[in-house]
Amino acid sequence: MSTVSLSPGRPYVNGAWDHGSGERATTIINPATEQPIGEVYESSVDDVIRAVDAAREAFGDGRGPWPKMSPKERSAVLHRFADAVAARRDDLMFLLKNEIGCAGMAGEVSQVEEAIRFAYFWADRAAELKFDEPLPPKAGLTGMGQALVRKEPAGVIGAITPFNYPILLNMWKIGPALATGNTMVLKPSPYTPFSALILADAAAEADIPPGVFNVVTGGIDEARALTEHPDVAVVSFTGSNAIGREVMRQAAGTLKRVVLELGGKSPNIVFADADIDDPMLVMSLVMGFTVHAGQGCVLQTRLLVERPVYDAVADRIKNAIQAMKVGDPADPASEMGPLISAGQRDRVLGYVQSGVAERATLAFGGGRPAHLDRGFFVEPTLFTDVTNDMKIAREEIFGPVGVMIPFDGPDEAIAIANDTPYGLGGSVWSGDSVKAFEVAGALRAGYIHINGGDQSFGGPIGPAPFGGYKQSGIGREHGSAGADEYMEIKTMHYPVG
Repeated sequence: MSTVSLSPGRPYVNGAWDHGSGERATTIINPATEQPIGEVYESSVDDVIRAVDAAREAFGDGRGPWPKMSPKERSAVLHRFADAVAARRDDLMFLLKNEIGCAGMAGEVSQVEEAIRFAYFWADRAAELKFDEPLPPKAGLTGMGQALVRKEPAGVIGAITPFNYPILLNMWKIGPALATGNTMVLKPSPYTPFSALILADAAAEADIPPGVFNVVTGGIDEARALTEHPDVAVVSFTGSNAIGREVMRQAAGTLKRVVLELGGKSPNIVFADADIDDPMLVMSLVMGFTVHAGQGCVLQTRLLVERPVYDAVADRIKNAIQAMKVGDPADPASEMGPLISAGQRDRVLGYVQSGVAERATLAFGGGRPAHLDRGFFVEPTLFTDVTNDMKIAREEIFGPVGVMIPFDGPDEAIAIANDTPYGLGGSVWSGDSVKAFEVAGALRAGYIHINGGDQSFGGPIGPAPFGGYKQSGIGREHGSAGADEYMEIKTMHYPVG
């Protein structure tokens, strides 16, 4: 199969495939072949408003059927949804390769299998969520009193997701929002709409009630209609810092809450006492900038290596990426696929030119693969002799470009790692576990791997919160912290005794 026949190619609103008021058809391109895989009709601003109206009606100020369901009832519906998503595994794999352009086993695990796992995680968690917490009685001026702290669903959630990990990131938002009793309007990236519409198809099969989960398509105007709509209670956005700032500005007009998972320039710190021949360590360094062609916000693209082993580590990385097969994700032998678009490819190549101009050493790669005459490919690229003030060390490239920075001792490693406007993730490798934990604790970042812990490249273990410090975001996803982002908290006082 070379074209998409997984959904009608139209938005999904109020439990039906929507013909809407917009008749703009967008052709979706396979980034590896530059060939069309299908057409999607874009929503109009009016369509987004209708989707929000449907979600608001389904929520019913917290008295609608979905928020009033018991946790166990919602869990049963979400289990049907998870089953429907899992039944579409083969179709999701097709989209992974042909719409998203992600190659290799790591992509299959991090994008598809992790998304299915999260669907089941939140289906289970929905039955376990506690919404009421009575506080201990306390004597007051008028006698004994008590308070009940109640968590309630916030309302309509506006979710906006990017092109890089759409299957997984869609599920990151759908799961906790619906499990806590909210309704949702999801707007995916214009590059990867089918990765959201297939989940709408699963929702329809699972009989999620009309209006509870809606998918709209489109671009900037449609996203703005969602973020500015007064009936949207929370906007959950994953994407670039530039767009994240716009989302904040747009949401500020109605003082709605935002959850922002933004960019990163995460460090991968290797001390001289680490086992640099450990396959997991070398894989971490290489995949930190090549998995999904480097298109990941939490990928560890700054490689901080202690000076005594700097050259040896550089050699191991060069050997690994030289042997890496770059090609069409449809080829099972391909280990790294393309970037999402010609524009993104050209942007990455511009950063390569910047690194050369700043006199970093281009140790490997830096161009388009000679054996591929089409597709938006860039070679896996390694720069050495990089200083942390260079543009390639400070800005998120979002491509397969790793930059190696030497350091001397833990204090300098921490200083370099924290000298960034970002604070999303990082890794620490050391034969001294005490030192590794101390360094990890000193990093101003939200999600840290120590000596290879959770190197699944698929995000956090289910209950573990995920999110960033500084300009890498606001709020958290996953677990109790992630569920709370979609809840309001009410305190009710009453007399006792």
